[in-house]
Amino acid sequence: MTAESIVVSYSQVMSRLTAMQLSNGFTRTASALLLAGLALPLDGCAVVAFPCRVASATLKIVPLVGHPAAIPFDACAAAVD
Repeated sequence: MTAESIVVSYSQVMSRLTAMQLSNGFTRTASALLLAGLALPLDGCAVVAFPCRVASATLKIVPLVGHPAAIPFDACAAAVD
């Protein structure tokens, strides 16, 4: 391997990393806009209950302990509604 091939490989890696960082920034922005767009049609109480519902749904994915762990978040969402 020559010094020139190492430099080319390094520059290719750096350009790919830069492209990934730009793509990652675009993905984060698009995700934030999508989440904001989903929250717009919700009423005031639904917006407040949304984090409780998301946490509950996320916990329910976990086998065995997910449903019992989600009970407080379900109660939070029910209390807000």
